[in-house]
Amino acid sequence: MTIFSGFLKSVMKLFETSGLVGNDPRNYVMILIAGVLIYLAVKKQFEPLLLLPIAFGMLLVNLYPAIMAAPTDTENGGLFYYLYLGVKLGIYPPLIFLGIGAMTDFGPLISNPKSFLLGAAAQLGIFTTFIGAIFLGFETRQAGSIAIIGGADGPTAIFVTSQLAPKLLGPIAVAAYSYMALVPIIQPPIMKALTTKKERLVRMEQLRPVSKLEKILFPIIVTILISLLLPDAAPLVGMLMLGNLFRESGVVDRISKTAQNELMNIITIFLGTTVGATATGSLFLSWGTIKIVILGLLAFCIGTAGGVLFGKLMCRLSGYKVNPLIGSAGVSAVPMAARVSQKVGQEEDPGNFLLMHAMGPNVAGVIGSAVAAGVLLSILK
Repeated sequence: MTIFSGFLKSVMKLFETSGLVGNDPRNYVMILIAGVLIYLAVKKQFEPLLLLPIAFGMLLVNLYPAIMAAPTDTENGGLFYYLYLGVKLGIYPPLIFLGIGAMTDFGPLISNPKSFLLGAAAQLGIFTTFIGAIFLGFETRQAGSIAIIGGADGPTAIFVTSQLAPKLLGPIAVAAYSYMALVPIIQPPIMKALTTKKERLVRMEQLRPVSKLEKILFPIIVTILISLLLPDAAPLVGMLMLGNLFRESGVVDRISKTAQNELMNIITIFLGTTVGATATGSLFLSWGTIKIVILGLLAFCIGTAGGVLFGKLMCRLSGYKVNPLIGSAGVSAVPMAARVSQKVGQEEDPGNFLLMHAMGPNVAGVIGSAVAAGVLLSILK
């Protein structure tokens, strides 16, 4: 009998410590949402490199909340609590930018500096959505974090949110990466609605060759200017330009490849899983999250429209030498947004090649979203 009662106690203790007891019912809804995101990442290949770890982190934390538990006087914290410090302390996003810089060719932007204007115009969604978020009752810090979704840049959204509104990190990160993945679906209708057939048929002149000296000086000059004018943007822009300097200098090929591959992959795993692990049922399933998703979509659509409309203006002022479709690439979803510009242009004229022209605004958008982040941080922090 003693053996049986001891066995029964062990079974009861095992049951009481399982995830079946005391788990918030909303967590089970989040498990289903995580399953949908995994499906979209695997089957539809929607931004799988980040959506898959985010979804799995979401799945794991809603099954086992203690994985994000903070340490106490008697117990260590959960695994993800310590990995999440890289997000909380603002370490992972700049390292992601280091890898992006090492993979990015700024040649199209240097060759056509007017692309900076298109990249800036596409940030319109950030600042208009900031006003909209305040109107819907969000605090100014929260509004700034929500608005940055319009830049279509996940690491920037995470960097800003971790400093201004860390409690909103899960919803904002999922929204930002979801809209990045949906660029080929969201952008084309906006591009076609805002342009005429004549504008979409415009063929642009070939870009001039860019010298190696220009490519080496560019990241140095950009770092100096932005760090002096907008110090809060320096961590993101500085690491972006350092990665690019690795690439263009031609003398550190080994660490350039490490930044592009091993380091980028490791940080992506840590960043994705821990950000996903902030999306618990109690936090995620709320009216506030629905408003964030709607505002994020609005920000992205306005940013796309801002780039296209400014492209139309440049098209008319240049005498139809600029195809306004490249303006949509001003959001910083690299290189997906540039590919969408190419695709929509070739639907009208299969012989029209806009990809390299669109890469100028696209990489300008990366810099533009980091600068917009710096502006918001300097004002709201």
